[in-house]
Amino acid sequence: QVHIVESGGGLVQPGGSLRLACTVSGTNISSVGVMAWFRGEQHTMVATITEFGATGYIDFLSGRFTISRDNAKNTIYLQMTRLKPEDTADYYCRADVNIWTGAGAREVQRYWGQGTRVTVSS
Repeated sequence: QVHIVESGGGLVQPGGSLRLACTVSGTNISSVGVMAWFRGEQHTMVATITEFGATGYIDFLSGRFTISRDNAKNTIYLQMTRLKPEDTADYYCRADVNIWTGAGAREVQRYWGQGTRVTVSS
């Protein structure tokens, strides 16, 4: 059983900052691979990070968001700065998790969190 828990959402004024966190936990986890943040009903990709720290961002962020990772905690973060009203959305975390399936075998399974709401408003 794998659990994905996001936190850190809330209400912030335009120009403010928030930091989201996403933690993977559970049993039979061998390792956690690529993790990513998405937002909105369309689940638009915002940022990704590999287990080696390589990152990728959607172009429209213009350097305002930074994704980071703590492998020891199976946690990623999304530091959001200079927030705009159009950043208002539910933010979702996705993780590709290597699961021990028995007899020394592993497989990659993809999991999504329930989302955390970010509201940017004065």
